Amino acid sequence: MKRHGKVEVLVTDQLRSYGAAMKVIGNADKQETGRWLNNRGENSHQPFRRRERAMQRFRRMRSLQKFVSIHASVHNQFNQERHLYSRDNFKLNRAAALAEWRQVCSA
Repeated sequence: MKRHGKVEVLVTDQLRSYGAAMKVIGNADKQETGRWLNNRGENSHQPFRRRERAMQRFRRMRSLQKFVSIHASVHNQFNQERHLYSRDNFKLNRAAALAEWRQVCSA
């Protein structure tokens, strides 16, 4: 609050509970709802929602932990964040990761 000042507009989706809560707080006049206004907030949650949806498939904590431990090592190895590199550089990084992975698997 000290750095950015007071909130002028608070964008929420159109759930009625948000409006009721804003009335209790006293910020009902600062709330904005609209069809596309909340896209920035919703898109920032997509990685969390994707992970939660994947976690729902697991019935036992042990199987989830086994999957996550394996998935983390593979994902960290091959996730090269393609949008940050040129195509040639991306292909070199991907080939190096694959060679390293094959070396680890063969040992």
